[in-house]
Amino acid sequence: MGWIRAVTLQGQHVRLEPLALSDAAEMAEAVSDGRLWELWFTSIPKPEHVSAYIERALRMQQDQGALAFVVREQSSGRLLGCTRYFAVDELNQRLEIGHTWYRASAQRGPFNTEAKLLLLSHAFEALQAMAVEFRTHWHNTRSRAAIARLGAKQDGVLRHHQRSADGVIRDTVVFSIIAPEWPAVRQNLRFRLMQG
Repeated sequence: MGWIRAVTLQGQHVRLEPLALSDAAEMAEAVSDGRLWELWFTSIPKPEHVSAYIERALRMQQDQGALAFVVREQSSGRLLGCTRYFAVDELNQRLEIGHTWYRASAQRGPFNTEAKLLLLSHAFEALQAMAVEFRTHWHNTRSRAAIARLGAKQDGVLRHHQRSADGVIRDTVVFSIIAPEWPAVRQNLRFRLMQG
């Protein structure tokens, strides 16, 4: 068994469950809420490609020690989106949180804030991570602002970092939270959840 093991994380608003192939139909419906695949600076699958997306995520778990989650609304069980731990470096106790997306109707509420609180709590408190990274496309200004609101600090920009499926070269903005910063970040996230 690797450093990161399958776990369900539960909060007041959301429940994060390990991703499974059986989630494909619900995920296809979720990406259709807002036609998320049309956002050119993200890699969200079209409904007909959801099964392949899940299969790639599960291969990443098996081969690289990652862990993908579906995010469900706690009260209804409705699938809201997806996120994962990946870029796992067990030796240095580092990981990245990413591949995160939410159906359009769930993007303005407590869901992402609580999901990040759950993921970060597990990373720093259960896994004893030294650092957690977040990366996003330079042009994804909404994602950059959301990561900064978490309390992550921008480490820098990897210019000409990756080529997207359509051939466009991406500059990647790298953020991180390190273990000594976690208590203040946790307090900030809890405060934001109380504010609604």
